[in-house]
Amino acid sequence: MLWIKRMVIGLAAAVGILISLFAGVIIYDTLFGISSTAYTNVTYSDAAGQELHGYLALPPGEGPHPAVLLIHEWWGLNEGMTVLAEALAQEGYVVLAADAYRGNVTNKIPRALYLRLTTPEAQVFNDVDAALAYLLSREDVDAARVASMGFCFGGGHSLQLGMRRSENLALTILYYGAVVTEPELLRPLTDNQPVLGIFGAEDASIPTADVLEFEAALNSLNIPNEITIYEGVGHAFLTVENYNEPGKAGDAWRQTVAFLEANLKDNNGLKENDE
Repeated sequence: MLWIKRMVIGLAAAVGILISLFAGVIIYDTLFGISSTAYTNVTYSDAAGQELHGYLALPPGEGPHPAVLLIHEWWGLNEGMTVLAEALAQEGYVVLAADAYRGNVTNKIPRALYLRLTTPEAQVFNDVDAALAYLLSREDVDAARVASMGFCFGGGHSLQLGMRRSENLALTILYYGAVVTEPELLRPLTDNQPVLGIFGAEDASIPTADVLEFEAALNSLNIPNEITIYEGVGHAFLTVENYNEPGKAGDAWRQTVAFLEANLKDNNGLKENDE
């Protein structure tokens, strides 16, 4: 029995060390890490007057332009989001990368998990809604042609925003974000709001079965959608290093650009020409 006691003590000690290391990373990064305001260039306020921040990327020309609200991964608003925002701007969109963590940003997994779990969902909803309101208020934005787009944490919130503010959005894009499989919850998307979903077949956090159920729910409501599951890749497979390179990530990015083009540019332009 002595060996069992020693094993239990050893395991408890190991767990204690891991918890201490986890907490230490969070505390150190909180105290000495940078703020996401290092990557932002605009401020706006929510309905209560809370000052919020974002990164605004502008396309060439006077506009008004179609627009994209970009929601970051669980890391927070980092330099990578600004790179993707600029890439979309070069395609002809006003892009606002919103900060949904109020200045918090990290590249450490322990703190990213901490931020993901401790940032109140109601606060995130509020701040994303305020970002959308700011984008819609801009004179260089065509308020009838605004899309929501997000990655991972932001992908789930992009879908939630589409369901919550369907009257203000023309389409919804989510990259490996949490899906909704209950048709009644997805019903607001029937307001002529197409959905693009990008997922990886090897993503352990979002099973393929859930993605297929999400697609089936959209189809049951006749919501136009493109749900693509890329084989051989897992979660967060698109990065700033590969989004414009050959391969699955590049394919996904080109699919996104084409989806935006078809639904925010071509169709709208045809309607304008017909009037």
